[in-house]
Amino acid sequence: MSIEIPAGLTDLLKGYTVEVLRSRPPDLVEFAIQYFSRLKESNTSRPTSRPLNLTQSQTERKVVSFEEDAQPSELSADEEDDEFSDELHFKPPPPKFNRRVSVCAEAYNPDDDVDDGNEPRIVHPKADQQRQRLQEACKDILLFKTLDPEQFSEVLDAMFEVLVKPEEHIIDQGDDGDNFYVIERGVYDILVKKDGVNICVGKYDNKGSFGELALMYNTPRAATIIAKQQGALWALDRATFHRLIVRNNANKRKMYEAFVESVPLLKSLELSERMKIVDVLGMKSFKDGELIISQGDEAHCFYIVESGVVKIMMKSKTKAGPMANEEVEIARCSRGQYFGELALVTNKPRAASVYAVGETKCLVMDVQAFERLLGSCKEIMKRNIASYEEQLVALFGSSADLRN
Repeated sequence: MSIEIPAGLTDLLKGYTVEVLRSRPPDLVEFAIQYFSRLKESNTSRPTSRPLNLTQSQTERKVVSFEEDAQPSELSADEEDDEFSDELHFKPPPPKFNRRVSVCAEAYNPDDDVDDGNEPRIVHPKADQQRQRLQEACKDILLFKTLDPEQFSEVLDAMFEVLVKPEEHIIDQGDDGDNFYVIERGVYDILVKKDGVNICVGKYDNKGSFGELALMYNTPRAATIIAKQQGALWALDRATFHRLIVRNNANKRKMYEAFVESVPLLKSLELSERMKIVDVLGMKSFKDGELIISQGDEAHCFYIVESGVVKIMMKSKTKAGPMANEEVEIARCSRGQYFGELALVTNKPRAASVYAVGETKCLVMDVQAFERLLGSCKEIMKRNIASYEEQLVALFGSSADLRN
């Protein structure tokens, strides 16, 4: 006898499970009653209204603001009559503090969401200079790497600029997720509340992105982000993020889910944790002999070999004369093995160079995602440092190259 799982059940239970893991309630039954009661109330009370569309000229007159009392301008009766004739949805940037009511009530299942080509596109008009700045800010964002050119262009169309002031809270821990943010400029502290006290666990310095996990998993914000100086961000609304990024990531999950589960380093993680890792991974291809990491450079990424082989080469600092800069091969990594973690764990420059051997593909995770998602794996990585030192002793007679 075959049993068919009802549509939506998987996401319903996933949302509940995430809330249980986050809240760790003493009474699971009571927590379930409260959780599903709130979910039912949210679904019952949510209004169903068609979003207003603004013409391009109207949108251009809007000013991006983070003021708490900022509200969208009202449309005249004539403008309301004309608005639904537009093919694209030109929308002003939403006020930051116009928070959504309940994130848990809107579980998104990309498998149930089929793109029929008729979905409205959100467009925030930009001057040529603005778009150039936006493209520069987005060029290294791993979430965008798997998008095709048309999808990427649609993402750029939908993003809007947000100017921030010193000490301004961009997102607050526990809030619902409204936007995904890409940093154009500015320094931002990452704060996590532990035992009632905000602890700074990291920072973004004029590059990077944040806010994706709350949108992907329909969970509250996991951290508070505060601007430490005047800066500029580019924001992508939740609906467009779901339609383009999450749907695209669902396809990526199908490709990489089995592979990530086979990586020995990640076996200690829960399934949900491994799936989060899949969602933030990007893929890069390298030609035979291409330099992937250069010894002495600052570390920005962590790599897992998907296919092909890489060789790890190190310059000897203990040799003098013409041999001083000669690179010696100390290891090779193949499918499922990882590299680039040493500099991230020790907060030091790259200790070695890495080259592709033949056509090679690597899954790449940026340093911010590495810190957020692989913290529990760091002890395993630190234990591997001892094996690196043993190889150095065998090659150079000293492990000083790794420590210095």
